[in-house]
Amino acid sequence: MIDIINNRLEQGYRTSSFPDGDPGLPERFRGRPLLKPELCSAGCAACAESCPTKAITPASAGGKKGALTLDTGKCLFCTECLAACPSGAVSFTKDHRLAASRRGDLLLSSNEARLAESLGEELRRLFGRSLKLRQVSAGGCGACEADLNVLNTVIYDLGRFGIQFVASPRHADGLIITGPVTRHMSEALKIAYAAIPEPRIVIASGACAISGGPYAGSEDQLGGASAVVPVDLFIPGCPPHPVTVLDGLLRLLGRIS
Repeated sequence: MIDIINNRLEQGYRTSSFPDGDPGLPERFRGRPLLKPELCSAGCAACAESCPTKAITPASAGGKKGALTLDTGKCLFCTECLAACPSGAVSFTKDHRLAASRRGDLLLSSNEARLAESLGEELRRLFGRSLKLRQVSAGGCGACEADLNVLNTVIYDLGRFGIQFVASPRHADGLIITGPVTRHMSEALKIAYAAIPEPRIVIASGACAISGGPYAGSEDQLGGASAVVPVDLFIPGCPPHPVTVLDGLLRLLGRIS
């Protein structure tokens, strides 16, 4: 027992200071994309052609000069576009703030962030200090699920914000969904949603849950959670970093702005 106590004292305080301090993201972290359309070459569509999920619409799409657009709801943050672009018109920052309240706010054509908005006053009163979420893996590969589990570790300590994952939808205030929603999981997702007492909230976490991700277009999936249930918060990423998820949740609850 003495050894355990000494070991704990040597480790010190491990919980992240986020959101009050630096989230401590690594140098290789890929956050919010940065678009520089003024660097686009006329007629060039190299970035769009390299994107595995068709998340990029080039400035020359349809033979017309328009805005370079990137859909973070489809983006896998794989950086294939960086390698393909000859002029550096697309890059990635270390900005972890990616979550949005509306699907359309994930479409970037400028570098102005449209971040998640807080719930209405009544829902903040109900959920602002205690939010219970049932996680549903609707055909996910396991990556998004793993990073949600990380939120329960001592580093992030999700419970300090009054947010918990629960085992039953009947004990939950909402759902947090991962995966592209396969046809086999669609009915289970509807049942889980119906089992949650009203009012309830729904969060789509990861590119698959938002748009189908790399599985978009397959006849075996429905293209994300919005095809089955209404979504209140979209958290991009493949998978979303735990800090990105936590930032979205706290913005939804009005804890940060």
